[in-house]
Amino acid sequence: QVQLVESGGGLVQAGDSLRLSCAASGRAVGPNVMGWFRQAPGKERAFVAAISGGGGNMYYADSVKGRFTISRDNAKSTVYLEMNSLEPEDTAVYYCAAAAGRNNLVAASLPSLYDCWGQGTQVTVSS
Repeated sequence: QVQLVESGGGLVQAGDSLRLSCAASGRAVGPNVMGWFRQAPGKERAFVAAISGGGGNMYYADSVKGRFTISRDNAKSTVYLEMNSLEPEDTAVYYCAAAAGRNNLVAASLPSLYDCWGQGTQVTVSS
């Protein structure tokens, strides 16, 4: 069974950057679609970004487009989320997820696509 472990969260100021990592164990990350979601207090889990199995295609939520970059290293079974120009509205618990058997980004923004989730890492952005 795949286990996903996120790391890299923390407390930063508006305008700062963070890089989140998601390490997979039990099964190689590739070539599955991998995604990042976030959940702020009192809100539903929201899509942030997804990357195709080979890493050649990415898809972002409008709210993070141009500020966040998703990438992956299949040799290390790790997916990354580089977050720049952070805003207080980015404060949330960030989760990575894996979609078994999926290699394209069709419906990649839907949580139901993913069958494996990490425990999350807290990102707090102060103003």
